Amino acid sequence: MTTSSPLASPLASPRLADRVAWSGDNPGIYLQDEQGRWQTLAVYFRVVVSPHGSGCGMLVLGDPDGNKGWPESPNLLIGDNEPLMRWLVSDFVSRFASFRGKPGLASMAYLPSVRHQSTGDGRTYHEEHMAAQSVHLTMRWDNLAAPFAADVPPALSATGEHRMTSVFVEASQGKILLNGQSLPGSLITRDFLGGRMSTAFLAFSETWLNP
Repeated sequence: MTTSSPLASPLASPRLADRVAWSGDNPGIYLQDEQGRWQTLAVYFRVVVSPHGSGCGMLVLGDPDGNKGWPESPNLLIGDNEPLMRWLVSDFVSRFASFRGKPGLASMAYLPSVRHQSTGDGRTYHEEHMAAQSVHLTMRWDNLAAPFAADVPPALSATGEHRMTSVFVEASQGKILLNGQSLPGSLITRDFLGGRMSTAFLAFSETWLNP
């Protein structure tokens, strides 16, 4: 027999165990050109729980509207679990508004990771670095704001289907490096969960729940 506490939230219910799609970290940096088009898009994944196991990956579209992958074009994903990364792209990233319909997402190269490093002090900056045999990527967030937690219903989530909880940290500065060179574009501030936030953001302890 199972009893419940009157203080328990819906997320505390063991019945939600079957609904966990994946959980981990998912920070991003999105940069626009002067015409307001996305010029460089990047997201990082550190997944601890999923149907495809755990893994890390960094996805960078340096030419989101192009239809070629690395090395012809700066569209690539470096990761240590390719089945997991392909699932995240097909079921999640491809549905994110900034990535939706981008040819670069379908044509990017998937490269196996040979090195990964995370650095940061949790207060002023955070950096993720991933390398393959012939290329290395870095995402860096600076001037971090205070963290805030969010419980996002399906109607407002990036997929429009999953409930998502996360701890977000806004960064007023962010850059994406490909082999040490900064990729082009500028941060913008956009509407986000009832407020305004930079397109350089950290997202920790992120959990996606299936319907």
